[in-house]
Parts: sequence; C-alpha cells; structure tokens
Amino acid sequence: MTAEGFAWFETAIGRCAIVWSACGIAGVQLPEASDAATRTRLLRQFPNAEAGAPPAHAQNAIERISALLLGEPADLSALPLDLAGVPLFNVRVYEVARTIPPGATLTYGEIAARLGEPGAARAVGQALGENPFPIIVPCHRVLAAGGKFGGFSANGGLATKARLLTIEGARTSAEPMLFDRLPVAAPRRGH
Repeated sequence: MTAEGFAWFETAIGRCAIVWSACGIAGVQLPEASDAATRTRLLRQFPNAEAGAPPAHAQNAIERISALLLGEPADLSALPLDLAGVPLFNVRVYEVARTIPPGATLTYGEIAARLGEPGAARAVGQALGENPFPIIVPCHRVLAAGGKFGGFSANGGLATKARLLTIEGARTSAEPMLFDRLPVAAPRRGH
C-alpha cells in the first residue's frame, strides 16, 4: 500500500492514527500501549508515511470514526479506501464486513457464506486479522460461531473488541444482557 501521510486523532478509546493516500484511506491504527508503540506499529506497515495535516477525505474519516467511538450514529461504509496491494479475497471480505451496521454482528461463517464460499470461515478470519482499516472495516463486528468473540489483533485484544461492541450496543451471544435479567417493575396504578 502506498501512503502519503498520517495524522493523530483523539477518540473515546484513546489516540488513534489515520493514514491516507490520494486514492483514499490507506489505514487506521488503533491505540497501542503508548504513542511510541502506536507510531512504531503504524510505520512498520507504512514506512514512508509522514505526519501532516489530513486532506478532506481523511478529516471526514476522522470525524466519523470519532463520533462512532462516542456511540453516536456515524456511517463509515462510503469512506474511500486505498485497496492497492490488498489481496482480492480480503477485499471481498472487507466489502461484506462494511455492510454490518453498528450494533449488529455476523460470524466468520456467515461472511464466508455471503461470499459464496461456505467453507472459508478460517480464511475470513485471517483476512480480518490483516485488516489495515479497523473501525472503517468493522472487523470487531465479526464473531466466531455461537457468538464467541474469536480473535482481535488490536492492542488489548478481546477486551478492546468487547469495548467497541459495547460502545455500539451490540449483543454478542444469545445470553441475555444484564438489563434483560432485571425484574420488570409492576406498572403503577392510580395517581
């Protein structure tokens, strides 16, 4: 992938970075344990990216990602991505993942089935593990069979995945959520 520049931005989950090219967003880096670790991971994937002021398409992405991570409605599905160098199978997986709205989830197997490759759940997981666009390509919304979390390669692993899903109000299994288990108060009469 090619990259022209990157910029830092604050979110509800910490300081993230976005990488852009003339073609679109080339990557998003979720927070690591420190800014130095975040920068190291970003530059490992985009060694020629230089810090700078984001162009309009990257600024738009920053604003939408920040809003989404605050739990506000934000549609990221139309943000332009620079897919140069991304394997075709991964592109197809990312296209399906981008259709999952906030608060919803799919399984690796369901994505494989939507691709017409029902036996490719493991390959779907690998493609999502290589996702250079977390949040924009919402790999956190993809679960293992039975609503189990599966994996998540960002700093914090499954705890970060759970936090993102919680922000979006997603139900991750058939288990009732805490508030679903609370007794319902009887309606008040009179007054």
